[in-house]
Amino acid sequence: MNNPTDAQTELPIRTQLFINNEWVDAKSKITFDTINPVDETKIATVHEAGQEDIDLAVEVATNAFKTWKATDGSTRRNLLLKLADLIEQNRDRLAEVESLDNGKPKHVAHAADLGFTIECFRFFAGMADKCGGKVIQPTQNSFETFCFTWDQPVGVVGMIIPWNFPLLMQAWKLAPALAAGCTMVMKLSEKTPLSGLLVCDLIKQAGFPPGVVNVVNGRGPTTGSYISKHRGILKVAFTGSGPTGKKIIEDSAITNMKRVSLELGG
Repeated sequence: MNNPTDAQTELPIRTQLFINNEWVDAKSKITFDTINPVDETKIATVHEAGQEDIDLAVEVATNAFKTWKATDGSTRRNLLLKLADLIEQNRDRLAEVESLDNGKPKHVAHAADLGFTIECFRFFAGMADKCGGKVIQPTQNSFETFCFTWDQPVGVVGMIIPWNFPLLMQAWKLAPALAAGCTMVMKLSEKTPLSGLLVCDLIKQAGFPPGVVNVVNGRGPTTGSYISKHRGILKVAFTGSGPTGKKIIEDSAITNMKRVSLELGG
């Protein structure tokens, strides 16, 4: 690291919270170390989002949703395609950090993790201008009544992802929500936050408006719980363990009955 490459200079290791398109320190003043699983040395000290930080992220996401939900599908499509291109351009650097923080060989991260991540963003870019609904034929006045549904973005989505495929898990959550017109607050895994934070610089560079994508760090019982219980969040998308998924459903039930989608196992 004494002689950083151009890629390292352009995409430096980030340790803060990404809120409203800016890097900010955690108001909680809490930090944790992210560890290299190969030799158990410390890579970096990362900021952990507390309740105030989540409140701020939800507030800016709520404000951004007012305009983001009304953007043309073609606008969202082009931004997602731009992000996919930027990820591809920075593929080596992202694979390097994915390998460093996750422990998988760099060539695997480069071929599999980055390959699928780029493909995911491009796939959902193609869906962004195809969101629609259904025309329904009613049983009464069938030929005089026009009935239809029109799919709408749900609002602010909370997202919590695991450690095993950090970049792909991030893409699986971000891409469809962005295509649909949602805004979001995402918690990265406390075990592997670094590659996902790098993508935030590319999200800003691609041109996504402030407040649309907010990314925080933290542990499940604290930061994750603040997300799953927050009344300003209208949906939570989670990938992880069965017991944690059950806890998220419980948190939804005792707060605002937010929608929940779960991918559980492992």
